[in-house]
Amino acid sequence: MADPARARKLADRIREIAAETLERRVKDPRLGFVTITDAKITGDLRDATVFYTVYGDENERTATAAALDSVKGLVRSEVGRRTGVRYTPTLQFVADAIPDNAAHLDDLLRTAREADEQVARVAADAQYAGERDPYRRADDDAGADDLGDDSTEGVDDDRA
Repeated sequence: MADPARARKLADRIREIAAETLERRVKDPRLGFVTITDAKITGDLRDATVFYTVYGDENERTATAAALDSVKGLVRSEVGRRTGVRYTPTLQFVADAIPDNAAHLDDLLRTAREADEQVARVAADAQYAGERDPYRRADDDAGADDLGDDSTEGVDDDRA
């Protein structure tokens, strides 16, 4: 198993090489506006996963996935040539789920904001069910809590 710092550096280098190769050397018309977002590599440095996002609709995403699958060998050979590692890792391109997750979180936040606004509108017209302040204050009932002389009743006193 490789050093985690070395694996992280190699993954960063693979991300850079893959992005440059896709930008400069790949001329596939199916390749859309793709961005390499991250790369992860296994501890033994044998398999690498390259995450990407595509700007566009579902058809462009599907076409880009097919294009990336067809240029996987070219990118892998470029990674091997430019990194100089003993064993060039196999590459797998995976669509990054971050944009979809961010859109889902935005929808959840919008729903929560709308629910808060609705609660605020209802609370603005609300009336108290009882008194406005149902709690007793110490200065309201000064003599009500007086226990008198028998406050020590029921307590065993062994002082003799």
